[in-house]
Amino acid sequence: MGFELGRMAAPVVATTLAVGGGEPGWLLLGGLFLVLGSLVPALVRWAARNRAAGVASHRSPCRGPTRHSAHAAGGRSGRLVLVLTVPVRQLGESERRAVERLLDLDPFAGAQVAERVAARGLAWWRAEGRVLGYGTRRNLESVCWLGGNLTPVLASEPAVAAFADLLVGEERLCSSIVGRADAVLGLWDRLSAAWGPARDVRPNQPLLVTDALPTVPADPEVRRVRGGEVDRLFPAAVAMYTEEVGVSPLAEDGGRGYRRRVTDLVRAGRAYARFVDGEVVFKAELAVVTRRTAQVQGVWVAPEWRGRGIATAAMAAVVRDALLRAAPTVSLYVNDFNLPARRVYERCGFRPVGTLATVLF
Repeated sequence: MGFELGRMAAPVVATTLAVGGGEPGWLLLGGLFLVLGSLVPALVRWAARNRAAGVASHRSPCRGPTRHSAHAAGGRSGRLVLVLTVPVRQLGESERRAVERLLDLDPFAGAQVAERVAARGLAWWRAEGRVLGYGTRRNLESVCWLGGNLTPVLASEPAVAAFADLLVGEERLCSSIVGRADAVLGLWDRLSAAWGPARDVRPNQPLLVTDALPTVPADPEVRRVRGGEVDRLFPAAVAMYTEEVGVSPLAEDGGRGYRRRVTDLVRAGRAYARFVDGEVVFKAELAVVTRRTAQVQGVWVAPEWRGRGIATAAMAAVVRDALLRAAPTVSLYVNDFNLPARRVYERCGFRPVGTLATVLF
């Protein structure tokens, strides 16, 4: 809550002093930054001492370095796990290079976070969410994106416990938790009592990658959607989203936000479709593009065209264009129970590189 109040108040204060106050306002604003900046080390030390003291009062047998705290958590197996955690902090632009190096270690599961950091950085006034960090300033171990989605990246068990410690006291604003399965399910174990119930939990979503052009023929009728074709594409996009997620994107704000998203993908040359008599029979999109991978989402075949064998050639066309034009690899994740889709991706040359999980609200 304090963070959200700060986000609302800070622009007003800064604008009032800088624009309305003239030169004295700028001087006052600079002085305010100096004072607040000088208080940060003391506040961090105070928080660390209180965190450690609070843990010690509850678990006196556990003793360790003051920068660590002990955290007991029950896992899905019901066993009690005791892990040591360090305080979680919100990361800023000064730590951007460290964050980017960390994201490079998991370029496929962390692709969505990497794209946002590359586009917006870590400055609080530019980002669409918060990037939380676990580890010391010299050794950043894990990050967690908190915005429309909650996405942990390279989150060990201690990192998961620390992120959950911070988030359990906050109102849930994200629409999903998505990432490597062990981290996502670990977070959900610790957050479900406060954030639940979930609308759906998908614990096993194979993460697939390819870096080779498909050996199967590509459908020449699958192409990038043109700017004037958004009205034709949009109904198919709504149908795909509703079928995959379980709710209609039109339910919130009449679908205006989702339409903007579809339009942006078309303008960026990241939406693909095959049209027959003006209707979409296949669609897919490069929902995320980084320097390491293009991540395909929104794959959909019109119900009346399913079973006709068009998906493999259509997907091959998407993969081929993405590899030649967008990124050195193509990645995606799929529900484990969607066997027809998994067979299509295997024919197109995808190989498994891990398992994701998603919690939907």
